[in-house]
Amino acid sequence: MSRVLQVSWCFVIALLFFATPALAADGPLIVLDPAIGAGLIMLGGGFGISKIGTAAVESMARQPEAAKDISGAMLLAAALIEGATFFALIVCILVIVL
Repeated sequence: MSRVLQVSWCFVIALLFFATPALAADGPLIVLDPAIGAGLIMLGGGFGISKIGTAAVESMARQPEAAKDISGAMLLAAALIEGATFFALIVCILVIVL
């Protein structure tokens, strides 16, 4: 049995197991809190910066003479991702407060 099929079956079993209490609740089925959004934002920013770092280290290993240019571009891209992540996090916090 392939790995994708095993994961799919586990997902279906978990969905059936947790569906009954969720459908018996009086409130909405899915609550999209700003806290969930903030967590997703932080995960996305972390994955983006790690992807940039991985690519930069690999390219520095292939061309050591261009390491200075690559590290500068990496820091600029990481700062832009961090700024966008911070802005989105502030928006989520303001939604929670207001």
